[in-house]
Amino acid sequence: MSDPNITPQVEAQASVPMTLLRCLTGALISGGLGFALYSLMIKIATNFASKPIHSDNLLVVRITSAVRTLVVGVVALGSGIFGIVAIGLLALGVQVLMQQLTKPKSSEN
Repeated sequence: MSDPNITPQVEAQASVPMTLLRCLTGALISGGLGFALYSLMIKIATNFASKPIHSDNLLVVRITSAVRTLVVGVVALGSGIFGIVAIGLLALGVQVLMQQLTKPKSSEN
């Protein structure tokens, strides 16, 4: 009951230096995931298109159409996000490369 207020000690994490290799590796991974999700989206949409809805109930047709649209939309959103991240990491890699090329060399005496 009489425990003193203990504040957690936050350890300062050293920031990892940004390098061209890290940017390109991240862009490659993100681009690969984006392409995989894009391919999955095309397969899902083709599968849904090849199997029409067999029902006379209008509510069933509308709910099925909404669910199909939602599934394809979520996969397309994931694909787009990974694609945008890949483009951003490539641009960051170009920026890091330009900074490395324009940085003056420090001469040691």
